[in-house]
Amino acid sequence: MTNDMKQRSQIYNGMVKSPNRAMLRATGMTDSDFEKPIVGVISTWAENTPCNIHLHDFGKIVKKGVQDANAWPVQYGTITVADGIAMGTPGMRFSLPSRDIIADSVEAAMGGHNVDAFVAIGGCDKNMPGSVMAMANMDIPAIFAYGGTIAPGNLNGKDIDLVSVFEGIGKWNNGDLTEEEVRQIECNACPGPGGCGGMYTANTMATAIEVLGLSLPGSSSHPAESAEKHADIEEAGRAVVKMLELGIKPSDILTREAFEDAITVTMALGGSTNATLHLLAIAHAANVDLALEDFNDFQERVPHLADLKPSGQYVFQDLYEVGGVPAVMKYLLKNGFLHGDRITCTGKTVAENLEDFADLTPGQKVIMPLDNPKRADGPLIILKGNLAPDGAVAKVSGVKVRNHTGPAKVFDSEEAAIDAVLSDDIVDGDVVVVRYVGPKGGPGMPEMLSLSSMIVGKGQGDKVALLTDGRFSGGTYGLVVGHIAPEAQDGGPIAYLKTGDLVTVDQDTKEITMHVSDQEIEARKKTTVIPPLYQRGVLGKYAHTVSSAAKGAVTDFWNTERSGKK
Repeated sequence: MTNDMKQRSQIYNGMVKSPNRAMLRATGMTDSDFEKPIVGVISTWAENTPCNIHLHDFGKIVKKGVQDANAWPVQYGTITVADGIAMGTPGMRFSLPSRDIIADSVEAAMGGHNVDAFVAIGGCDKNMPGSVMAMANMDIPAIFAYGGTIAPGNLNGKDIDLVSVFEGIGKWNNGDLTEEEVRQIECNACPGPGGCGGMYTANTMATAIEVLGLSLPGSSSHPAESAEKHADIEEAGRAVVKMLELGIKPSDILTREAFEDAITVTMALGGSTNATLHLLAIAHAANVDLALEDFNDFQERVPHLADLKPSGQYVFQDLYEVGGVPAVMKYLLKNGFLHGDRITCTGKTVAENLEDFADLTPGQKVIMPLDNPKRADGPLIILKGNLAPDGAVAKVSGVKVRNHTGPAKVFDSEEAAIDAVLSDDIVDGDVVVVRYVGPKGGPGMPEMLSLSSMIVGKGQGDKVALLTDGRFSGGTYGLVVGHIAPEAQDGGPIAYLKTGDLVTVDQDTKEITMHVSDQEIEARKKTTVIPPLYQRGVLGKYAHTVSSAAKGAVTDFWNTERSGKK
């Protein structure tokens, strides 16, 4: 260990820093410890959801790895908002803002205490990208450690998960399930700790972060309660000290090629629409040029290979059992889809990391072959048109309808739309539109899993289109389009849509159109009253600072060119 590794914590050296050291001694540091680099250990632990409930214990395991590497670990905590708990409630407005709060709090703690490196442990949709945004902004050696995927629930011999419960509500409302049958699904869907089990947002982002190179190879697909997960959590502590020794920083890893690979694997595995928001936000923090339109370039050339939920039959643990994310990356690398020469947090390149892993298990059925994919192109499509001039995001995996035109039924809240679904006011062919729920309008861009799942549960997933300037859960599937930009709160065209207007969603032409003339839209602008922005507390701050969803819904987007990190 050399003082060269104490790039930041050496500020505590010298006579004038004696008071600082006096306080550090009260935490257990001794003379010999002051010679070691200080490594932050960030836990997003909370007792609010299975995604996060085990992360405090994982923090202790990371600390052991740091200590084994002869560095001094200091554990910190930050907040978490769990989507599954907040979903369909006013609390959902706090979910996306929590991503940026987490990023800011991690950066503040790591910056304020002059740590030399850090490991962040996350297990839920927003604490993962939030942690990585902080890594990019701090640009000191850092590794992300995923808490792991949950084991599948089981009922009557069939695997189930959280989305099964949401869809059960729609089936109950439709008369297809009894109240007791829904209760049985509820009681068996989530058997223990870990992130939601399909290719939903948690597993999507864990995968993307591993592909970017900021997590240890193989770690994203290790289940939460597996021996491999405990081992990779401990190894993260040792590995970040190795990063410090090698002088590798996030800016060395987060290149344009890294984001291209993350998008590629997200397309191949059928990841969440939220990946567009989070990868744009991470790229923004890393000063990497990435635009929403770039996702279509990869959508057109990367086939959808994974038969994973929500649009397939398998869960993420099934992928782990046939080789996990590294096996998928090996397959894609061999076929020319990935950049193998990129550096990662191990100090090795992507190709070198993958040499240590086996290929996909022969005969497995989770990942389909390139010559017979689940879908010939990617499932995440960026749509544009006069309803979404700046873009919108559709996830069309499993959707057989290529073009849908129908009358709009417009709602200014998710609650009003849910009431209409439960009252059977939504009929086949309709285009359900929920607006004023974007980043500013929500505020907080709430997800619509409750609404989308009810539509699917009622058997209308391919018969009713659902459009919003809000978001969808990674567990959502069906004919859904989110992230419509500009949002209604910003005076986007969606604000001037009326019930009865015809709307077309076309995944082949990548268009989303409201069949209303430009003259009529201009006339409606004169009579439409857009509500004022939210004013109070954290949601008020968010509403006044957040960018468009087309820019990643970031809160530090200025209308000037950024000249580089400071």
